[in-house]
Amino acid sequence: MSASRYLRGIGAHASVDADPLVQGAFILSIAGAEQSHVDIADPTHVFYAYLRRMANVVDAVRPAGTPLHALHLGAGALTLARYIEATRPGSVQTAVELERELVDFVLEQLPLPAGTDLALHLGDARWELPAAAGRGPYDVIALDIFSGPEAPAHIAHPDFYAEAAALLAEDGAMLVNIGDDPPLTLVRSQVAAMRGVFREVAALSEPDMFTARFPGNIVAIGLPGPWPDAWKTALPAAGPHPTLLVRGMDLDPLAG
Repeated sequence: MSASRYLRGIGAHASVDADPLVQGAFILSIAGAEQSHVDIADPTHVFYAYLRRMANVVDAVRPAGTPLHALHLGAGALTLARYIEATRPGSVQTAVELERELVDFVLEQLPLPAGTDLALHLGDARWELPAAAGRGPYDVIALDIFSGPEAPAHIAHPDFYAEAAALLAEDGAMLVNIGDDPPLTLVRSQVAAMRGVFREVAALSEPDMFTARFPGNIVAIGLPGPWPDAWKTALPAAGPHPTLLVRGMDLDPLAG
């Protein structure tokens, strides 16, 4: 299967193509760059390493089989939402996406599984937080819109994290995917901003990413409550391997 649509809002083509290596999986690309990978045949299969790490934190927050409340800021192909529905049927989910045409295209080509309880808000990730509050408090808030220095200033801001944190359950977690290039200027600013809001902040990625010499993705974790001791070993062990968890004083070099 291959389908394409021109997105007038961003002035680029989006395409959904069958993954030639994984039967039943599809790749969403925008302007020729891969954005999302969805395994329709097995939504528990999360292909991208950063998103697998986010899914592992979801698993740590609530065990499989336990429905949860999740807020996705930046919808993409809704890979994480599909994972949550597959592992925790009955979960209450909300997604915010700026590009209406992208959402329409994705859901037309890759429909959500029947029974998925997902409310969709079209608009800016920050300005839609009040509208999303009614389905909270949230066990997980996942932010996946950052890619390099062009990150929206009003979202890459401590006030945004404070507003999002107010929607979290006391034992919930905010997950922030940060795509960045050396010297990881965006990562540093976001870790510093999150530290000003959350009681605990940590980061997950390949060990090499923490040298600030390579481009890639770091997943930042913000907790309003105490750090669960079991996560220290559980999150790195969950992979993808190798995965390094950095928190506390070890995170200071990436905090601004």
